[in-house]
Amino acid sequence: MAKRIITISREFGSGGRFIGEEVAKQFGIAYYSENIIDQIAQQSGLSPEYIEENAELSPKRGFFAYAFSGRDITGKSVDDMLYEAQRKVILEIAEKEPCVLIGRNADFILKDREDVLNVFIYGDMPEKIKRICKLYDVTEDGAVKLIKDTDKRRRTNYNFYTEQKWGMAKNYTLSLNSSQLGYARCKKMIMDCVDICI
Repeated sequence: MAKRIITISREFGSGGRFIGEEVAKQFGIAYYSENIIDQIAQQSGLSPEYIEENAELSPKRGFFAYAFSGRDITGKSVDDMLYEAQRKVILEIAEKEPCVLIGRNADFILKDREDVLNVFIYGDMPEKIKRICKLYDVTEDGAVKLIKDTDKRRRTNYNFYTEQKWGMAKNYTLSLNSSQLGYARCKKMIMDCVDICI
């Protein structure tokens, strides 16, 4: 079956979002990253600011604190409601049009579809540090902290809401090291694996 939806999970600083945007431009298909926030806000009733900070990342605490914090009598937390709204939006987008979806556990949410190509982009720490220093105007130590904190929060969120482990190759169709391959080759390899039917 043709792959019409591409999900891209990524390590912070690996360039996964940039690569995904380039793939979407090349194919002329929709691209969803931060621009999905307003739709999730409408579904959940939560503020866009809260969604931006929490929809893909766990709170700044460990897995067990995440699992048990802020739950009401039904056992649901605000984060659970946010995840359900995000899930619903992603399922609706996948029904509507060919697209590239960045992060947000989209690979797991769409796991029952045959028309999805799941990609994980990772990189070597020295290259990620250089990229983050440049993008965020931080020191090398600041970049290392940002990378570790962001990836830890992504991992906690993903592991909590899916039956999988974040970054494990078997969860994805392709796992690409952007430091070794370069962004252009990553883009080409993804495109070579896709047969978009528009």
